[in-house]
Amino acid sequence: MSEKWWETTPLKDMSTEQWEALCDGCAKCCLLKLEDEDTGEIAYTRLHCKLLDAKTCQCADYENRKAIVPDCVKLTPDKLSELKWMPKTCAYRLLNEGKPLFDWHPLISGEQASVHRDGHSIMGRTFSEETVFEDDQFDWIVDWEGNEP
Repeated sequence: MSEKWWETTPLKDMSTEQWEALCDGCAKCCLLKLEDEDTGEIAYTRLHCKLLDAKTCQCADYENRKAIVPDCVKLTPDKLSELKWMPKTCAYRLLNEGKPLFDWHPLISGEQASVHRDGHSIMGRTFSEETVFEDDQFDWIVDWEGNEP
């Protein structure tokens, strides 16, 4: 792949390898999110999908995730504008909005671990959604936009 291909290749024209490389591995998209029915505001929680390995921020069954977790969203360039819940630091969202990647993104830093080392992932800071009752989910709301959970 050419240097800084993400700046010149439109999202819809990216190869599977390029598309997957955009993911910084923060795993914020794997968090349980709650939407206010009146305002549409999205609240993130410290609860993650049952398939997420919280120690690695990787899906335990990425290839079959939709079959196991039917509401898991498979990202595509066509869906990005609709997914208002995507983290503001997400490379897919940033590029879709015409913004640059952050310095800690692995494509910029050259290190896959930079997202974790610099505190931009959920690594080690979440719990499986299976550990709480549905009525208690509101107790797990957290601000991931700069405030430590």
